[in-house]
Amino acid sequence: MSDTSSTGSTGQVQTFAGPKGVPDYVPPASAAFHAVRSTFEDVIHKSGYGHIELPVFEDTALFARGVGESTDVVSKEMYTFEDRGGRSVTLRPEGTAGVMRSVIEHNLDRGQLPVKLTYSGPFFRYERPQAGRYRQLQQVGVEAIGVDDPTLDAEVVAMADRCYRALGLSGFRLELSTLGDETCRPQYRAKLQEFLFSLPLDEETRRRAEINPLRVLDDKRPDVREMMADAPLMPDNLSASAREHFETVTGTLDDMGVAYTLNPRLVRGLDYYTKTCFEFVHDGLGAQSGIGGGGRYDGLMAQLGGQDLSGIGFGLGVDRTVLALEAEGVSPTTGRRVDVYGVPMGADAKRRMAVIVDRLRRAGLSVDMSYGDRGLKGAMKGADRAGALFALVLGESELDKGTVVLRDLSTRQQEEVTVEDVELVVKKAVGEA
Repeated sequence: MSDTSSTGSTGQVQTFAGPKGVPDYVPPASAAFHAVRSTFEDVIHKSGYGHIELPVFEDTALFARGVGESTDVVSKEMYTFEDRGGRSVTLRPEGTAGVMRSVIEHNLDRGQLPVKLTYSGPFFRYERPQAGRYRQLQQVGVEAIGVDDPTLDAEVVAMADRCYRALGLSGFRLELSTLGDETCRPQYRAKLQEFLFSLPLDEETRRRAEINPLRVLDDKRPDVREMMADAPLMPDNLSASAREHFETVTGTLDDMGVAYTLNPRLVRGLDYYTKTCFEFVHDGLGAQSGIGGGGRYDGLMAQLGGQDLSGIGFGLGVDRTVLALEAEGVSPTTGRRVDVYGVPMGADAKRRMAVIVDRLRRAGLSVDMSYGDRGLKGAMKGADRAGALFALVLGESELDKGTVVLRDLSTRQQEEVTVEDVELVVKKAVGEA
């Protein structure tokens, strides 16, 4: 992680680089990251979802049992370690298991259903770093727990679609499928295993087929994909009740005007999914084309020691959405860090400007000012770098008169206003800009 180090008597000071596969988001690029996350959260909160803050690490057994031991996440990618008490803990690789644990622990499932929760933050998977595939990935997720209603499935899918469209993203597609339920999944599982065990699979893949055969459908290796070309598919083996559930989901999405593509081979990477599953794909990202997805999970709560209640949720990748916006040439931000930038000339003017800036901030405006001993030219460069709409210039002449100059940075027109009126005049100017 360090890129230089002290060597003997040279006095060289050690410097450090961030961990491999963990991106830093710094200004000005961090504005896009913040805009994506904030937009997702705003859309979700408007649908009645309450915020939940989850621990960054949990008991390792929670993820092994909840996510599934056959998954790559559990078998290969988890950051697991022993704490000082000898307990095995794991940095969270995903959010659903932790939410479910919290719902059970705090009896949220004993109240009004569905329990609608949303969360955001970093998740951790030890993967080979590449563009869009990080060891610390940022997600915004939702879970709607306690009601097995296909209309709720449609709400969740439509909400995720709306999150992306609210950013101006358009070059993505929604892939949709069903993984069946207890009325048809066991029969399909046996049928798929019969097919898989007739193939010359390697030992690891055969073991995966024994634990969760659906995971083999998700294998990306060309030779395995070729062998799987004639594999039986879940949507062709649905029971009447599972088919009715899925048809209600698709019919409701049709009524909502949400476009989707049916993908009978869609298999999510976690074991707990049942019935509706979906993924958002953006082809502008190359191999790492998935930008978000989710599905319904029957039986997960009971598996973690709670009531036998169903749920549905999604996780939207903030990192990959930022890359998708870049691929489309869409900016989710104005490039403006502040509305107004204060430019004081001299120590007395700086002290007066600090008071004016504080007043404007209290009035709800975004304001910054020049610090240090920069002259007018250097301070105005700072205003340009901040993307400000207006500059407030305060020199000795303005100090004597009790005024300040308001300069429009796009037209270069300016006017002198009294310090008493500055709040009213600036708010009006920013509102009309």
